[in-house]
Amino acid sequence: MAGMEDSVKQEVRVTNSEWYVMNCLWEEHPRTLMQIVPVLNERVGWSKSTCATMVRRMSEKGLIGFEEKGKTKCFFPIVKKEDVVVQETRDFLQRIYDGSIGMMMSALVRQQDLSKEDIHELQEILKNAERESEQEQDEKH
Repeated sequence: MAGMEDSVKQEVRVTNSEWYVMNCLWEEHPRTLMQIVPVLNERVGWSKSTCATMVRRMSEKGLIGFEEKGKTKCFFPIVKKEDVVVQETRDFLQRIYDGSIGMMMSALVRQQDLSKEDIHELQEILKNAERESEQEQDEKH
Protein backbone atom coordinates (compact mmCIF):
# COMPACT_ATOMS: atom_id res chain seq x y z
CA MET A 1 0.00 0.00 0.00
CA ALA A 2 2.82 2.45 0.81
CA GLY A 3 4.26 2.02 -2.67
CA MET A 4 0.88 2.79 -4.18
CA GLU A 5 0.57 5.98 -2.11
CA ASP A 6 4.01 7.09 -3.29
CA SER A 7 3.02 6.69 -6.93
CA VAL A 8 -0.23 8.58 -6.30
CA LYS A 9 1.73 11.47 -4.74
CA GLN A 10 3.69 11.86 -7.96
CA GLU A 11 0.51 12.16 -10.05
CA VAL A 12 -1.51 14.62 -7.97
CA ARG A 13 -2.69 17.51 -10.12
CA VAL A 14 -5.16 20.05 -8.76
CA THR A 15 -6.67 22.75 -10.97
CA ASN A 16 -7.14 26.31 -9.72
CA SER A 17 -10.86 25.68 -9.19
CA GLU A 18 -10.20 22.40 -7.38
CA TRP A 19 -7.93 24.25 -4.93
CA TYR A 20 -10.97 26.08 -3.55
CA VAL A 21 -12.76 22.83 -2.74
CA MET A 22 -9.62 21.17 -1.41
CA ASN A 23 -8.86 24.10 0.91
CA CYS A 24 -12.42 24.01 2.19
CA LEU A 25 -12.07 20.30 3.02
CA TRP A 26 -8.52 20.55 4.35
CA GLU A 27 -9.72 23.23 6.77
CA GLU A 28 -12.53 21.06 8.09
CA HIS A 29 -13.81 17.63 7.16
CA PRO A 30 -16.00 15.80 6.68
CA ARG A 31 -18.39 18.35 5.18
CA THR A 32 -21.67 17.88 3.39
CA LEU A 33 -22.42 19.66 0.13
CA MET A 34 -24.72 21.99 2.07
CA GLN A 35 -21.76 22.89 4.33
CA ILE A 36 -19.40 23.37 1.35
CA VAL A 37 -21.76 25.62 -0.64
CA PRO A 38 -21.84 28.67 1.68
CA VAL A 39 -18.05 28.58 2.13
CA LEU A 40 -17.37 28.54 -1.61
CA ASN A 41 -20.21 30.95 -2.34
CA GLU A 42 -18.59 33.47 0.00
CA ARG A 43 -15.03 32.88 -1.25
CA VAL A 44 -15.57 32.60 -5.00
CA GLY A 45 -19.27 33.20 -5.63
CA TRP A 46 -20.10 29.65 -6.67
CA SER A 47 -23.69 28.42 -6.82
CA LYS A 48 -24.91 25.14 -5.36
CA SER A 49 -24.88 23.52 -8.82
CA THR A 50 -21.27 24.60 -9.47
CA CYS A 51 -20.20 23.19 -6.09
CA ALA A 52 -22.08 19.94 -6.76
CA THR A 53 -20.43 19.57 -10.18
CA MET A 54 -16.96 20.24 -8.77
CA VAL A 55 -17.43 17.80 -5.89
CA ARG A 56 -18.71 15.08 -8.26
CA ARG A 57 -15.79 15.55 -10.68
CA MET A 58 -13.24 15.61 -7.85
CA SER A 59 -14.70 12.40 -6.40
CA GLU A 60 -14.39 10.74 -9.81
CA LYS A 61 -10.83 12.03 -10.10
CA GLY A 62 -9.93 10.57 -6.69
CA LEU A 63 -9.07 13.84 -4.95
CA ILE A 64 -11.93 13.62 -2.47
CA GLY A 65 -14.00 10.81 -1.07
CA PHE A 66 -17.30 10.58 0.70
CA GLU A 67 -19.23 8.51 3.20
CA GLU A 68 -22.98 8.18 2.87
CA LYS A 69 -24.90 8.90 6.03
CA GLY A 70 -28.50 8.20 5.12
CA LYS A 71 -29.16 10.24 1.99
CA THR A 72 -26.34 12.70 2.78
CA LYS A 73 -22.81 12.44 1.46
CA CYS A 74 -20.04 13.62 3.78
CA PHE A 75 -16.96 14.64 1.79
CA PHE A 76 -13.33 14.44 2.89
CA PRO A 77 -9.95 14.96 1.21
CA ILE A 78 -8.13 11.87 -0.03
CA VAL A 79 -4.92 13.68 -0.90
CA LYS A 80 -2.80 15.45 1.70
CA LYS A 81 -2.23 19.17 1.35
CA GLU A 82 1.52 18.71 1.81
CA ASP A 83 1.67 16.25 -1.11
CA VAL A 84 -0.22 18.60 -3.43
CA VAL A 85 1.84 21.62 -2.36
CA VAL A 86 5.11 19.77 -3.00
CA GLN A 87 3.98 18.68 -6.47
CA GLU A 88 2.63 22.14 -7.35
CA THR A 89 5.88 23.75 -6.14
CA ARG A 90 7.97 21.38 -8.27
CA ASP A 91 5.79 22.09 -11.31
CA PHE A 92 5.97 25.85 -10.75
CA LEU A 93 9.73 25.81 -10.23
CA GLN A 94 10.25 23.71 -13.36
CA ARG A 95 7.84 25.74 -15.52
CA ILE A 96 8.93 29.23 -14.48
CA TYR A 97 12.56 28.87 -13.35
CA ASP A 98 13.67 25.78 -15.28
CA GLY A 99 13.93 23.93 -11.96
CA SER A 100 16.37 26.41 -10.41
CA ILE A 101 15.68 27.45 -6.82
CA GLY A 102 18.60 29.88 -7.11
CA MET A 103 16.96 31.68 -10.05
CA MET A 104 13.70 31.96 -8.11
CA MET A 105 15.39 33.35 -5.01
CA SER A 106 17.41 35.76 -7.14
CA ALA A 107 14.20 37.05 -8.74
CA LEU A 108 12.58 37.55 -5.33
CA VAL A 109 15.61 39.38 -3.98
CA ARG A 110 15.85 41.63 -7.05
CA GLN A 111 12.19 42.57 -6.62
CA GLN A 112 12.85 43.30 -2.92
CA ASP A 113 9.95 41.01 -2.00
CA LEU A 114 11.77 39.50 0.99
CA SER A 115 11.29 40.97 4.45
CA LYS A 116 13.92 40.60 7.17
CA GLU A 117 11.70 37.90 8.67
CA ASP A 118 11.60 36.06 5.33
CA ILE A 119 15.39 36.22 5.05
CA HIS A 120 15.84 34.95 8.61
CA GLU A 121 13.36 32.11 8.01
CA LEU A 122 15.16 31.12 4.81
CA GLN A 123 18.52 31.13 6.60
CA GLU A 124 17.09 28.80 9.25
CA ILE A 125 15.64 26.49 6.59
CA LEU A 126 19.01 26.34 4.82
CA LYS A 127 20.90 25.72 8.09
CA ASN A 128 18.56 22.84 8.91
CA ALA A 129 18.89 21.43 5.39
CA GLU A 130 22.68 21.63 5.66
CA ARG A 131 22.62 19.81 9.04
CA GLU A 132 20.35 17.08 7.67
CA SER A 133 22.57 16.67 4.62
CA GLU A 134 25.65 16.34 6.81
CA GLN A 135 23.90 13.75 9.00
CA GLU A 136 22.92 11.74 5.94
CA GLN A 137 26.52 11.84 4.70
CA ASP A 138 27.78 10.69 8.12
CA GLU A 139 25.30 7.79 8.14
CA LYS A 140 26.46 6.64 4.69
CA HIS A 141 30.11 6.52 5.79
